Amino acid sequence: MDIEKMKDMMACRDGLSNTLGMEFVSTPEPDTCMARMKVTDKNKQIFGFLSGGATLALAENLAGVGSMALCPDNICVGINVSGNHVRTVMEGETVTAFGRLQHQGATLHQWHIEIKNGQEELISTVQVTNYVMNKPKND
Repeated sequence: MDIEKMKDMMACRDGLSNTLGMEFVSTPEPDTCMARMKVTDKNKQIFGFLSGGATLALAENLAGVGSMALCPDNICVGINVSGNHVRTVMEGETVTAFGRLQHQGATLHQWHIEIKNGQEELISTVQVTNYVMNKPKND
């Protein structure tokens, strides 16, 4: 999935993805997307490993980027995020999130996101549902 236009749009705006250090990557398949995030002071918990909330934020933002790339004339917002965390990741390590579109309807997109560490070990699985809606009209 080509997300270069989305990357350009997000680079010039403040937001959670920039604050947490997310890097979005285009993929060759039209129904997949990918992002990376290094574990830092901005996204770790007090014990020194990646926060579960930051992990869910990575997945939701990735799914949002994917849905927006598929529907550039619409607004896509997450309406449901559900995840399971199975392994920790320490500060200094980088995680990679790989998203695959499970369903693309007119108003709902369902994504399955797998987040892995540098050794390709599963960290978390996350399901994201996005709602696709019309952009508000400018008066």
